[in-house]
Amino acid sequence: MCDQEQLAAMGATVSRRTFAKLGALATLAACTAPDEATAQASLSESYPRFDAPGGIMDAYFAHPAEGKHPAVIVWPDIAGRRDAFLAMGRRLAHEGYAALVLNPYYRDAEAPQFDDFDDWRTQGGMEKVAPWREKLTAPNVMETAKAVVAWLDKQGAVDTAKGVGTQGYCMGGPFTVWTAAAAPERVKAAASFHGAALVGDDATSPIKMLGQTRASYLFAIARNDDRTAPGDKDALKAAAAEAGRPAEIEVYPADHGWTVDDSPAFDPDAADKAWDRLLNLYKTAL
Repeated sequence: MCDQEQLAAMGATVSRRTFAKLGALATLAACTAPDEATAQASLSESYPRFDAPGGIMDAYFAHPAEGKHPAVIVWPDIAGRRDAFLAMGRRLAHEGYAALVLNPYYRDAEAPQFDDFDDWRTQGGMEKVAPWREKLTAPNVMETAKAVVAWLDKQGAVDTAKGVGTQGYCMGGPFTVWTAAAAPERVKAAASFHGAALVGDDATSPIKMLGQTRASYLFAIARNDDRTAPGDKDALKAAAAEAGRPAEIEVYPADHGWTVDDSPAFDPDAADKAWDRLLNLYKTAL
């Protein structure tokens, strides 16, 4: 989770990270805009709204323009559904998946709540989302997940003969296990990237619920999270083995947030490796 100590460290790097990113985006726009337009034409993109427990889910849905494809549910990090995660959805669609990027805070506010991670960090995001996050209990997330899977299974672009995948970031990491437990007949792959609170003593702790799922797992752990809780990786390995669930568990040489491209901790090389492992999980499990 993004705690206050991590936020302080982020503040030291975010301005120059933003400056560098703006330069990179300008170069990308100048050099590759025609190719991007061609690629986008091969996708179908929409912003569906549908009933979910406690409110109306507002999501982003991207998939290849033709055919049926395995569905993937994306749970964003603490800063919510925003452009960085829409880009992930498009990337998944280009890989042949029907990707639904959720608004985890749909009970309280439509997305986006923040323009990017820096907006969340500098505009009191931690305090703003605190009451919203209180509603993201295991039972509530699981009820939402059931509604999401049911909605996906009604979409013409979704291949219901294939399993559903789910991936989550930061606070969304545990949500992937809860999603797999909510719909074990459908969710066959779950990936957590720098996930928070995966290990605990409560009955609804993700580590305690692996046995209630039928999914294969990827737990990609940040090195600074590992320093804070060095026993978690071994506990997850033991729990997955006991539950009979395939699990790839690795500590990456990058900090919390490294997979999200608007995070000050973004590490392109480590993010590419994590993405490759994600695609391997989906290829083998869905």
